[in-house]
Amino acid sequence: MSTVLVFQHAPHETLGALELHFGDARVPWQEVPLYREIPLRLDLEAAAGLVVLGGPMNVDEVDRYPFLVPEVQWIRDALRFEVPVLGICLGAQLLAKALGARVYPNGVKEIGWYHVDLTPDAGADPLFTGLEARQTVFQWHGDTFDLPDRAILLATSPLCRHQAFRCGPSAWGLQFHVEMTEELIHQWLEHPQNGEELASLDDIDPEAIRSEIEPGLGAMRIMGDRVLPAFARRCAERAGSRPKSTPEP
Repeated sequence: MSTVLVFQHAPHETLGALELHFGDARVPWQEVPLYREIPLRLDLEAAAGLVVLGGPMNVDEVDRYPFLVPEVQWIRDALRFEVPVLGICLGAQLLAKALGARVYPNGVKEIGWYHVDLTPDAGADPLFTGLEARQTVFQWHGDTFDLPDRAILLATSPLCRHQAFRCGPSAWGLQFHVEMTEELIHQWLEHPQNGEELASLDDIDPEAIRSEIEPGLGAMRIMGDRVLPAFARRCAERAGSRPKSTPEP
């Protein structure tokens, strides 16, 4: 059985709730800690899926984070082989860049609990179908992106127009963090780099974010319990139908 590759950009940004759904779908996954080491080769054709997680960098900081250059090409490889792809926050921005779209500052940072509105196209989407139009999500981002050519907008909001999209049959970009757990939110709020960012913002109160964890996660679970297992099942289907490729000598 092939494996889902998980591109990780920082130690504290992990699969969160998606790990449980991969377990339920019985699909194996493997972290690729790009922040620590750049792999010499990755066989995306043999992958069961690709998850591109968030991170504190932006997509153009290639001098400081050289892994961003091969990462965009690996995402393009996954798209070419129609591997199921899920890009989250920075991952969505990298997916948009891989598809030729512009990534740039949003103008306002979204950190904490927000609402997004699903578009009519979300009703026919394999991951989003069946959800109510207004959804609660957790955000932590300052950048945004243009909608890639031929992509379908799935979610939007007044502060950030492009919140979720699908491109082709099996690639999704989510600007928000539907994978969050209570433990993960506390880890992020307590992380020194994140603390510095929060301290520089007058309109974001970390204590208010903490106080809303229980109701926020309860509301966001409506979306998470549909989107995340649906993606995991698509990866499991590919994993079960495609044997691992034999590595090239």
